Amino acid sequence: MRETIMTADALASIAGEMRARGKRLVFTNGCFDLLHVGHVRYLAAARALGDALAVGINGDASVRQLKGAGRPLNNEVDRAAVVAGLASVDYVAIFPEVRATRLLSQICPAVYVKGGDYTEDTLNPEERRQLEICGTEIRIVPFEGGHSTSQLIARMRSLES
Repeated sequence: MRETIMTADALASIAGEMRARGKRLVFTNGCFDLLHVGHVRYLAAARALGDALAVGINGDASVRQLKGAGRPLNNEVDRAAVVAGLASVDYVAIFPEVRATRLLSQICPAVYVKGGDYTEDTLNPEERRQLEICGTEIRIVPFEGGHSTSQLIARMRSLES
């Protein structure tokens, strides 16, 4: 059985091997703190755009910076394991930074995917510049409303009252 969760260096090696064989590595990233159906559908749609899907998981400190106190709910190792368990996901790497720029520069995926809550214009400028350097195709997968980790957390907290 192959190892799905790996270092950035190992993922970069796989990405290079795939490029050499003419295969398309799709990459996306995020916190994936509390997995829900929107995530599952998004990752399946991303996987359909290439030969393999790699997911970058924000490390715990970067999730706190992005989402605030009390997050993440699940630690980075557990979040990576849950995402790696999905049939659509081939590879997972945890990255410590808030932005995936360094990881993108290492792997230079064929396709970079974000959800429909983004546009090409609202992508982080550093990440977008790195994607341009790599010649990576940017794809925006339609957003499914009504599925949000923040909404789920708020709903759970309201039930505690």
